[in-house]
Amino acid sequence: MLIMSEQALKLYALLIGIDGYKPNPIFKHLKGAVRDINLVADFLQKSLHLNPDHLYKLTSPNPALGVASNDPLPTYENIVNTFEKLTAIAQPNDQVYIHYSGHGAQIATIYPELKGQGQYDEGIAPTDLGMEGRYLRDVELATLLKRMTDKGLVVTVVFDCCNSGGATRGDCEIRGAESPDTTPRSQDSLVASREDLMQTWRSLTDGTQTNTLLPQSRDYVFLAACRPSEFAYEYAVNRQERHGALTYWMVDTLSNTPTGMTYRSLYNRINAKIQSQFLQRQLPMLMGDSNRQVFGLDQLPGRYAVTVLDADAAKNQVRLSAGLAQGLSRGTQFAVYGLGTTEFSNQNQIALVEVSLVRSSDAFAQLVMSEDGGTGQPISSIEPGAPAIMVSAPVELVRKVRLFEKTVGDGEAELPAELAGQQRSHLDAIRQAMQKNGWVNELAPEETEEAHYQVAIAAQASEGIAPGGTYEICAVGRPIENLRPPLNVNDAASAEGVVKRLVHLAKYEAVKALDNPRSNLANYLEVELLRQNGWQPGMQIEAIPFDDPSNITVQEGEYVFLRIKNIYQKPLNVAILDLEPTWEISQIPVIGLESSMYSFQRNEEQILPLGLQLPQMAGYEQATEIVKVFATLGSADFDWLTLPSLDEVIAPRGATRGIKSALGNLLEAIGGDADSKPAMTRAAVRVSDPNQEWVTKQVVVTVTR
Repeated sequence: MLIMSEQALKLYALLIGIDGYKPNPIFKHLKGAVRDINLVADFLQKSLHLNPDHLYKLTSPNPALGVASNDPLPTYENIVNTFEKLTAIAQPNDQVYIHYSGHGAQIATIYPELKGQGQYDEGIAPTDLGMEGRYLRDVELATLLKRMTDKGLVVTVVFDCCNSGGATRGDCEIRGAESPDTTPRSQDSLVASREDLMQTWRSLTDGTQTNTLLPQSRDYVFLAACRPSEFAYEYAVNRQERHGALTYWMVDTLSNTPTGMTYRSLYNRINAKIQSQFLQRQLPMLMGDSNRQVFGLDQLPGRYAVTVLDADAAKNQVRLSAGLAQGLSRGTQFAVYGLGTTEFSNQNQIALVEVSLVRSSDAFAQLVMSEDGGTGQPISSIEPGAPAIMVSAPVELVRKVRLFEKTVGDGEAELPAELAGQQRSHLDAIRQAMQKNGWVNELAPEETEEAHYQVAIAAQASEGIAPGGTYEICAVGRPIENLRPPLNVNDAASAEGVVKRLVHLAKYEAVKALDNPRSNLANYLEVELLRQNGWQPGMQIEAIPFDDPSNITVQEGEYVFLRIKNIYQKPLNVAILDLEPTWEISQIPVIGLESSMYSFQRNEEQILPLGLQLPQMAGYEQATEIVKVFATLGSADFDWLTLPSLDEVIAPRGATRGIKSALGNLLEAIGGDADSKPAMTRAAVRVSDPNQEWVTKQVVVTVTR
């Protein structure tokens, strides 16, 4: 159970639960929102020892249930005033937790200058909304939260509501309206003046459009029940009392896991539980600093794993959140770890499972080995949301390495006699290190096959290390520049460091080469890079295409704009990877959503500003940046393909021989050892040819000082 001392945790909480609403034709009463708030309050007080004076509850019970509440009502005025009270009382580095359960909605915008004519605001519905009352709109919420973060408060926001149309289904209730609310309503705000509200919104969104309840900000963590186009359900959990799906599984996760869980780990487990109940109808969203410890201040390193969606003890199998779209195939093995694991060593493995059935975006894997090395232990101990690391090594994309001994001489490719006599022992250290890794294999001297990489001893001095003191890695016959830091041949750890670099470089090049020319989706995904001279955050974007899209060069610090549009008849799930000159691969959020992908609806277009910078180190006066856009019909998580920069600890990934395509080959290359970061996916659209399920397009830009 997650327990923290009051001494280590200075926490304030604002909990808002609305079951009962003033009569209106839009929202019906709910049955589980107040129960959500009571569940969260109980957890905070019992598990986190929250000071009762730091707990602020605003609740409105369902009048039909006959349940009374002594809490203040969550009216528009009370909600705004409590936000402001908390902001005034809490001090820098204090934590503020905000939880809302109730109806969310899309409302005809009262800010056409920000959103455009005919567009919508997102908002939450106070209990006194009625026929003429006010929503608390996204523009107001963003301003209230910015005041908190500007003061230095550590803010977490959880909204268990939806902002899309919905309906009642069986014993489930949708926390949203049937359709957007176009009722004329007051434009007055208790939060700030109209001008201040709009200015804050512009500063947070950089002039881009967003259809989420809150704009992206690294200053707070935002966990939302569903995507903009989906439903947030409340249902009778275990056929007992109703709760919001997000709230129930969040508290359940925190109550049954050890300390140290990050918001990303929390999200993975909640998502697995909700997906098992509602399939792809509700997919939670996570925005902000996902590597922050839950109810903590520490940053924990990200871990690279697929998620166990569920476990079937009777069949001795688990369902994993990756499938054909990630290149999985039968025979791939994963090491499974306990929920909340932070140390991914062999000793902490719960089980080893092997994929037996692969579908478009999930896979079933049978138990191979339990934690004690046997095969008979039941799989029931594996929790949904548990991380699974791919451990099988690919065959097709194993990289070939030649260990090259230089001759004696003073030329560029020669060595002094003394150093030449030592090079064999140094290269033997590389040879031994490669035997422990399934990603890179040595080419024997008699083999004539062309090597992907060549490792030799450098004859030149490097950054203060004595001449001949470093390893060099060559590709296409030339040393690869800017491999940092230099690795001293006399350092016992350098040989392993060289092998890690070889693996990292191989994966980077595999992502760079990824393409799928067979996909018809290429005709329906528009991707281009635009420019606007002198643009700064907060300005309106009015970008135009480059004169020569195949030869784009910009100055360091200049902004470019990535335009993406879906003209397909169905939604496309999009992920964007940034291949950086430091051999780092990072994921670019779409409108700030830190999620596996963003769902572009039919004819939806987004224009994303990208600020380009060169690495702040010697040797980078000019560099190439590649922005790669992936789109899939089904759900997919291309975060699996990310890599840290080369001078950070590498997180390798896994692979199999699934689809014989560029995607299959790549994902066979991205993840094979126990530090891997495999992919996470949900249900997928089935098509006859898996290669028609995905497409990738890229733009290349040269950055100069």
